[in-house]
Amino acid sequence: MKTTLAAGLTVAAALAGSAAFAHPLDGLSGDEIRRTTEILREAGEADGDTLYPLIELKEPPKDQVLAWQPGDSLDRRVIVDYATPDGFKRAIVNLTAGSVEESAPTEGQPMILFGEFMKAMQVALSDPRMVEGLEKRGVKADEAFCLPLTAGNFLTPEYEGTRMMKVPCYKAPSESSNWYAKPLEGLYAMVDLQQSKVVDVIDIGELPAPTDNWGYTEAEIAERAPLRDRGNPPHLVQEGGPNFTMEDGLVNWDIWRFRWRTDKRPGLVLSEVDVKDGEEWRSVLYQAHLSEVFVPYMDPSEGWYWRTYMDSGEYGFGLFLTPLRRDVDCPSFATFLPAVVNDDAGNPLEIPDAVCIFERNIGDPAWRHFEVFAQGENQFTPAEGRPETELVVRTASEVGNYDYLIDYRFKQNGQIEIQIGATGLDAVKGSATTHMDDPTAEEDTKYGSLIAPHLIAPNHDHYFNFRLDFDVDQPANMASTLDIVPAENLPDVPRKSMWQVKEVMADSELNARYTFSAFKPRYFHVMNHDRKGPLGHNPAYMIHHGNVAYGPYDFDNDPPFKRNRYLEYSLWNTVYDPDQRYAGGTFAMQSDGTDTLAQWVEDDQSLENADIVSWFTAGFHHIPRTEDWPVMSTDWKTIHIMPMNFFAMNPAATIRLPASDEAALPDSAEEAATEATETDITDKAGDEAAAENAAADATAPAADGAADTATEAEAEAEGEADADANAEPASDTLDQALDAALGGAETAAEVTAEEATEAADAAAEAAREALSEAQEVLQGQDAQTLDTAPAPTPAQ
Repeated sequence: MKTTLAAGLTVAAALAGSAAFAHPLDGLSGDEIRRTTEILREAGEADGDTLYPLIELKEPPKDQVLAWQPGDSLDRRVIVDYATPDGFKRAIVNLTAGSVEESAPTEGQPMILFGEFMKAMQVALSDPRMVEGLEKRGVKADEAFCLPLTAGNFLTPEYEGTRMMKVPCYKAPSESSNWYAKPLEGLYAMVDLQQSKVVDVIDIGELPAPTDNWGYTEAEIAERAPLRDRGNPPHLVQEGGPNFTMEDGLVNWDIWRFRWRTDKRPGLVLSEVDVKDGEEWRSVLYQAHLSEVFVPYMDPSEGWYWRTYMDSGEYGFGLFLTPLRRDVDCPSFATFLPAVVNDDAGNPLEIPDAVCIFERNIGDPAWRHFEVFAQGENQFTPAEGRPETELVVRTASEVGNYDYLIDYRFKQNGQIEIQIGATGLDAVKGSATTHMDDPTAEEDTKYGSLIAPHLIAPNHDHYFNFRLDFDVDQPANMASTLDIVPAENLPDVPRKSMWQVKEVMADSELNARYTFSAFKPRYFHVMNHDRKGPLGHNPAYMIHHGNVAYGPYDFDNDPPFKRNRYLEYSLWNTVYDPDQRYAGGTFAMQSDGTDTLAQWVEDDQSLENADIVSWFTAGFHHIPRTEDWPVMSTDWKTIHIMPMNFFAMNPAATIRLPASDEAALPDSAEEAATEATETDITDKAGDEAAAENAAADATAPAADGAADTATEAEAEAEGEADADANAEPASDTLDQALDAALGGAETAAEVTAEEATEAADAAAEAAREALSEAQEVLQGQDAQTLDTAPAPTPAQ
């Protein structure tokens, strides 16, 4: 696997394409990545062996971007982290000028290089102490799979200034898809990446090794449990092609337009998100992207206490983007797009199908109303409503055992949903326990759950911080919360408990940090104080907090939470600073907590008519369960971004019914005609229409001809028959005609397709004969017009 993965990255790098940028916020092309490293080499800052943890766009100042027009000149700059013999440096490279503008040692440890994973794995497996520990567990070195992991920073003096990873091992699968099912518990190597050596081996004693492969492919699951029938699966289809357009990174769909790119650290980045209000395009967000992901495990044992991963800042959600699979990750008709990031050597690495964009209608109404007072006797007027369609932009990053789906879902009602889907495999530790009745179970499951014999899944958290740069109609905005508080000074009415809304303005950064509680509900929004809607409201967009999580954390003394102190509040707000992109700090790897969102707000800048950036953290506690194994169902968490007095009315009201929709129409033309005839014929219309529709679905067009002939008989009889008793013979004959036609149609619906046409022809002939008989009866009678029932009123 290791050789294949490394080779795959090399091949993908060779395939990465390039193109000139069409917008200042476009992602770097393959040529731009190559040119960046070339400029560094020309300046003597790098050579052919230099390694690059990060090469990403340095965005121009916002005012320059907003003023930019196609054809304008704007320098293209790149941020580069690169390794030198003296340590890591960060440079600013000006691609337009072909120069290195800045270069200095980094103030922290850059992201992990892919080569460092491979190096740590090889170094650990070559250490005699590790080999001995593996053999005590009945595993040879070439049978082990060792997984280097970031070690965090626990302020240990002897490791200060080093670049470290800890390396646990598993018995490598020989015929299984699950690489994590057989942990070799209690054995870990500490690897110094800079010196390429093991500085310590921790062996706290072997435990019984799990023996079950726990594979999760279809064939492997079939050996464990019977597979369910495939059935007749529903499929999302879009035969006419997509309704969105995409040109040079700009996506335009329905009332939305936005730009997209992928960066190595956050993954997907959306910029200049605008919504159309009538004929006016109005800005909502200047930018939105993942800021940090923090996954702390809650097991205090020697092999687990340090597992406090910052998945985006240490590993890179963009680097670990994975190809999306048709009909599994995205519908088959989705548009699939590649991502281009840099590899270790500074070459462009193209990840195919890393982004998918698709429209989706899963049968939910965008809105509906059934009006009971609009109904008539024995007749229903359908509900008025519109089908909901959304545009989804999706990526999936695999970081270790976890897979994370990140969705941006654009709604036709002006809302945006950011959804995080957590799936993949639980991280597991070895245990002597096989059953909850075992004497070891109580102690072994103190900080986790027994999910399979000899396997404990430790409790842990997932936190996802997003950077949301709101520009509601303009960069200068205000922010406030709408707090639900007990109503005061109620009038003299029987009600004694009500609530009212109290608006609290966020005047500064320190006063704009929020937690959310069901017991103290509040809603945060960013508004444009310089514009008013038709009713005098300031247009705004609200963050509906959705999934938040808190824990008993010590942000002052526990190093992992000091490094991620943004968890102290679910929502922070700062004045825009282009260098503040990541809540956990510019350099997350082994950071010490001195460069985080918590420090940035200490100067407490004013938020009055300021360019406000909101930082929101969605999170959840994960108490593992047996249903999580051998693979976890996708668990979705949502952040809602909703318009608040931004539009003059519900923008979804202008959605059109599909052209083929007949929800507000009668079932057929025959039924429409029948509803306008005598009551005795109306009573039969439902059965007649049902039979006719069944025939039409199952037979050749001849069946429709039979029904049409029957309808002609009915119409002619209505026009010629007398309304009194003298018309009864004609009515009887008419009933016979209808019965003959409908009976033939029913017969046609029941037989095979080969017999359907013959049955339909017979039905049509019977109808024609019955019509002829009815006409003969009518010839001897006075031609008087039948009084018909009045046409249905709108209320019917």
